Amino acid sequence: MAVPLSGPWMPNPSISSDPLHCRRKPLAVAPLAVVLASAPLLSSATIQIAGGKASRWSQREGSHSRNILESSEGKIDWTDLDTDLYHWTKPLRPVQWYPGHIAKSEKELKEQLKLMDVVIEVRDARIPLSTSHPQMESWIANRKRIVVLNREDMISTADRNAWATYFARQGTKVVFSNGKLGMGTMKLGRLAKSLVDGVNVKRRAKGLLPRAVRAGIVGYPNVGKSSLINRLLKRKMCLAAPRPGVTRVLKWVRFGKDLELLDSPGLLPMRISDQAAAIKLAICDDIGERSYDVVDVAAILVQMLTRLPSVGIEVLHSRYKIDVDGHCGKIFVEKLALQLFNGDANQAAFRVLSDFRKGKFGWIALERPPSSD
Repeated sequence: MAVPLSGPWMPNPSISSDPLHCRRKPLAVAPLAVVLASAPLLSSATIQIAGGKASRWSQREGSHSRNILESSEGKIDWTDLDTDLYHWTKPLRPVQWYPGHIAKSEKELKEQLKLMDVVIEVRDARIPLSTSHPQMESWIANRKRIVVLNREDMISTADRNAWATYFARQGTKVVFSNGKLGMGTMKLGRLAKSLVDGVNVKRRAKGLLPRAVRAGIVGYPNVGKSSLINRLLKRKMCLAAPRPGVTRVLKWVRFGKDLELLDSPGLLPMRISDQAAAIKLAICDDIGERSYDVVDVAAILVQMLTRLPSVGIEVLHSRYKIDVDGHCGKIFVEKLALQLFNGDANQAAFRVLSDFRKGKFGWIALERPPSSD
């Protein structure tokens, strides 16, 4: 029977079905002569993952098994990682968060979007796909759109180049920004105005007076919409804080004489069907804390980090002085809890998530563009 794996687990009915708590059944030790006589020539074994996909594991004497999704160039197979992430999240409690103000704001925003000349969709640069609302395309319709990948300072140059190429191929205007420091904001303002230069040309042709360009700023909670506006205006006009759900009403602000901006609350689908994306939202603090189990989320983050070439088990061990037991995230969190927090797994989980959000493991994205193959 195939079992979802994130480490070198053995199929065993007595083991908990929790995919984050990786425990291995003790193996019987055979006589040395028998072992030598039956030893295979291959240095790796293939283990079947639920869903029909095989994952290879390299085995070394006296060391933990290491996943070799990475190639010799240090690259990772993101498709395989996404497949495993799907199986890790499948048995967990669904992550759902839909505060009452979101439903009201969504209805009001859809009405306001009819007045927009350009829509500025802000996403988290670490997870650009997971922070794209599934209904955004239908809301925007044929209006001009700019995608802003905020927190560009939290991803690597390679991540940035990959996403820049991806959006360029789609013909989508993209701006990389850092809402806290203001990087990219002036470019965004110029681009928004240039995309709708024809608005006032048409108005003059009809005998109407020119007006300011209207731009709606939309996106998921806590992706930095309000901070972006404050940086554009060079003063604090919109309430902003590093947590989801701070902005609760739509608010118009004016940027000079030529641009009006609409700040909106973060919008989420009423029901998040893609739980792999929901876990990434939780990891990046783009969804309310009450919506998820912090220990499960931290355990999945650990398992993801062990797969990323720029992190791996070495960085985790160097920071926490704890061995990563076969890429088993929950065991790692429990060890950290015993070492630093008197067994409090929640505190240990918060530490791991906080360290990631502060860039303690380096600046890394958790997503790459879909393959064009």
